[in-house]
Amino acid sequence: MITLGELADKLGGVVKGDDNCQISSLSTLTEAGSGQIAFLANAKYRPHLETTKASAVILSEANAKYCQTNALVLSNPYLGFALVAQLLDTTPKAANEIAKSADISADATLGEGVCIGANAVIESGVTLGDNVIIGANCFIGKDVIIKSGSQLWSNVSIYHRVEIGHNCLIQANTVIGSDGFGYANDQGRWVKIPQLGSVIVGDNVEIGACTTIDRGALENTIIEANVILDNQIQIAHNVQIGSGTAMAACSVIAGSTIIGKNCTIAGLVGINGHITVADGCVFTGMTMVTKSVKEGGVYSSGIPSLPNKEWRKNASRYKHLDDMYKKMAELEKAIIDLNNK
Repeated sequence: MITLGELADKLGGVVKGDDNCQISSLSTLTEAGSGQIAFLANAKYRPHLETTKASAVILSEANAKYCQTNALVLSNPYLGFALVAQLLDTTPKAANEIAKSADISADATLGEGVCIGANAVIESGVTLGDNVIIGANCFIGKDVIIKSGSQLWSNVSIYHRVEIGHNCLIQANTVIGSDGFGYANDQGRWVKIPQLGSVIVGDNVEIGACTTIDRGALENTIIEANVILDNQIQIAHNVQIGSGTAMAACSVIAGSTIIGKNCTIAGLVGINGHITVADGCVFTGMTMVTKSVKEGGVYSSGIPSLPNKEWRKNASRYKHLDDMYKKMAELEKAIIDLNNK
């Protein structure tokens, strides 16, 4: 429980109404009740201010005059919502102690406040910084370094020699450091190329559930600081992702591609291998990136859905595009010739 005034002090906001209003949790404008705080970040939801039963609402100065209850006025209400959510977060830790069933190598180094869940395996040479939390059934391979304040949920596998930075959060069932997809072909027989690099993850990185990040073939795969990765993402070997980049679910990056800083990659995006993407690029959903992108900006290639009959008609015409182009060029030339006579 926290008062609205205390929230304002922590967030640098202004209270309009009762400073002593008690807040216990967050909810939406339409669902909130007594003791809860809601937020308004989009003006289209402004009509709900008249009917909300929330004890308080996080909003901007421009919307404060429409609020019928207590208000916490902030310049960025959505950021305020995120910060209040952190303050009121009741999510349990992945582990609260070192479980008796955890298998910890005698030469592993554990900092102060480390917690390790049931049946986790910590192999030889591992270093866990202060307050690292390892969830149940995790596997931490040889010589892994996980720096202070990082937390792994259950069933995460970290292969040998991977390095995880400070204050990272890795969701359940993610795999970091698995072999990259490297093979040579010997007359139809695939010969495996050992993947000798590693994965280096910077500070304050969040990685979603069931995401896979492959180790490099010779050099390292690198995820820079403040990157956020959603669930079910594939990052291939030797990829580099610049700081501040966000990547949504089910997107993939093929090997040896370099992604710039502060990029936004929406869901189901496919990015080709051995290319470079500039800082500040935004790829909308289902975009296929086949060559290097040299300038920041918004890029799209996904085709919106159509009624099947219309799609089939258009699809049947794709194979004639080259002929149509040539005929158009001939017609344009003929028109120019006529005009020049």
